[in-house]
Amino acid sequence: MSSTTQAKPLANAVPRRRKPIRLSTVLKYVALTIGALISLFPFYWMFILATHPSSAIFKFPPDVLPGDRLGQNIGTITSKINIWAAMGNTLVVAVSVTVLALIIASLTAFTFAKFDFPGKRGLFLIVMATFLLPSQLASIPQFLFMSKLGWTGDLKALVFPSLASAFGVFWLRQYATSSIPTELLEAARMDGCGFFRQYLHVCLPIIKPALAFLGMFTFIGAWNDFMWPLIVLTDPSKLTLQVALSQLKTAHGSDYGMLMASALIAVVPLIIVFIIGAKQFIAGIAEGALK
Repeated sequence: MSSTTQAKPLANAVPRRRKPIRLSTVLKYVALTIGALISLFPFYWMFILATHPSSAIFKFPPDVLPGDRLGQNIGTITSKINIWAAMGNTLVVAVSVTVLALIIASLTAFTFAKFDFPGKRGLFLIVMATFLLPSQLASIPQFLFMSKLGWTGDLKALVFPSLASAFGVFWLRQYATSSIPTELLEAARMDGCGFFRQYLHVCLPIIKPALAFLGMFTFIGAWNDFMWPLIVLTDPSKLTLQVALSQLKTAHGSDYGMLMASALIAVVPLIIVFIIGAKQFIAGIAEGALK
């Protein structure tokens, strides 16, 4: 017994050999690092220009370190437009569109994916047909409809036309068809679950990764929308961020430092949403893999 107990610590004390690092692994990480730096460089360069005067745009060699003009450039922006009110308007529109569009698209996709009803194929083809049409074709009918409702110039005119997303229905339907087991829904029905309980307790937890992607896609699209807000908004206090920022560029010249500072303000919320959404997207995939 004593020799055996003495052999165990000796065996544990023997250091394990590390696996040799392959050249292909090193090259893979080098390539990923270079790709990440190339992708991040435009954001870094935008930040650098936002901290310098307009003359730094044409300077050679260019400045690669931050300057001290960021506060002054932001002050110039706020003196010309009410950027914080515009950002608040855009945030209200983007969040409202994202939440309501996710609810409507997920309900529609779940119905198309897992339920049979008369005219199912024809209705889905109609939804896909609207996806093929350019959004610009709907501008005039939408504007006339908003005028009839008396919503012209109000933020409601930006929210409700964006709620029905053909891409969202298609994306979630494809995901739900392949990821939600029919046997699981049948078991839920046997337990007395109706449509909405199946949707809440079976569908939503499974399609969480697809919802995270669609949420990011919808939020970014609503945040960056320019043409429709430019057409329908008439009240200066209700302008969205992209429309308000377009007023900074004049025909007599542009302050590029100010423009880069405004672009920086506009892109920071998108980066935050992307970080949060990507985390949920990856977590949902990992959760689904474990299940």
